[in-house]
Amino acid sequence: MRSKPETQSLTAATEPLSSTSMDPIFHLLRILPFGFLRPPKLRLKLPNLTLPSPMTVYALVLLTYFMVVSGIVYDVIVEPPGIGSTQDRATGSVRPVVFLPGRVNGQYIVEGLSSGFMFVLGGVGVVLMDLALDRNRAKSVKVSYATAGIASVVIAYVMSMLFIRIKIPAYLR
Repeated sequence: MRSKPETQSLTAATEPLSSTSMDPIFHLLRILPFGFLRPPKLRLKLPNLTLPSPMTVYALVLLTYFMVVSGIVYDVIVEPPGIGSTQDRATGSVRPVVFLPGRVNGQYIVEGLSSGFMFVLGGVGVVLMDLALDRNRAKSVKVSYATAGIASVVIAYVMSMLFIRIKIPAYLR
């Protein structure tokens, strides 16, 4: 006997609201405006979108990475100068300064761009070393990729450490 009330409640729950409603105004509003209206026959064509090539996606990702690590958002918000200047104590002449020494949370525009370039150079070096592991390439091409990749990573590392030592004079000493 318990199964009958359960089945009645299940059928009541699965039926649409319009068939169980006793309100005549609801039925009138449901039928009257939409009974004679028909949707128009549209001859719309979907646009033919093609996916970009993998190298295009890679270039966009690399450009986005460069902009993020270069501090473009910081440069837009704070509007620092492109390069700074300092006066030489001995001669009194003014000379340009690319790195903002002593301030880790601040940068000149050229400093951010050069640091971002070094990070991207290291990333490209890792990609070149990965391409050197491909079995379908000629040995000379593999050696060229490996050499260029290792050189890129080493140059990026050495220059980034030099930038940090200029920025923070007593770093790792």
